[in-house]
Amino acid sequence: MENLAEKKVGRIVADNFRTAQVFSQYGIDFCCKGGITLKAACELNGASVASVLSDLEKTMTTPEEVHFKDFGMTDLIDYIVDTHHKYVEKTIPALKAYLQKLEHVHGDRHPELFEIRRLFFEAADALTIHMKKEELILFPYIKAMEEAQKSHFPLSKPHFGHIENPIHMMEDDHAGEGERFRIISELSHGYTPPKDGCQTYRVAFAMLEEFEYDLHTHIHLENNILFPKALEAFELLNS
Repeated sequence: MENLAEKKVGRIVADNFRTAQVFSQYGIDFCCKGGITLKAACELNGASVASVLSDLEKTMTTPEEVHFKDFGMTDLIDYIVDTHHKYVEKTIPALKAYLQKLEHVHGDRHPELFEIRRLFFEAADALTIHMKKEELILFPYIKAMEEAQKSHFPLSKPHFGHIENPIHMMEDDHAGEGERFRIISELSHGYTPPKDGCQTYRVAFAMLEEFEYDLHTHIHLENNILFPKALEAFELLNS
């Protein structure tokens, strides 16, 4: 990673757009002033080169493939929260800032940016509420069911009745967000920035594309793996 310190900031972001969030956190301009080395940018902004390199390394590390079907419900929930919920929480502020900047700078030439910004802000608010409902209501009960199965003790029925009720609500939310991002993808021509798009433009669209990919993975883990396991556990406990 030492050689990365001598690499130009703009090139680092061009090679891996995820690094843009790290630079933004340290106040490093990767767009207009992206022609200087990482070391020089850190000196200019009073940032620790070692700290920035450490955060970049974490961002650029690719996780190993995981076989989620073999996970217990508690482990799968913990993974979803620690990986996907935290990703959404971490990414929303940066994407909001980038989209607002694009709307302000490029909106006159690319009016679709106003609708893209509006749709993402709606998605951000909806997902924030959605995740809290899962973390505070549905997920704790699913964990309690798994513990009841292991310990062989009775579990009282939840206030929401059958577990399929909150699950269906979560699935409806998932479908709504999937449709919202389908429209964003369409408006952005498959997240393809225009020829006059600056580095921030390219980063914002790349982040939107990654956000959608993460959302699809997130939804898959819940709809196709966690929720069927939870429905089966509920039936067994109440048979």
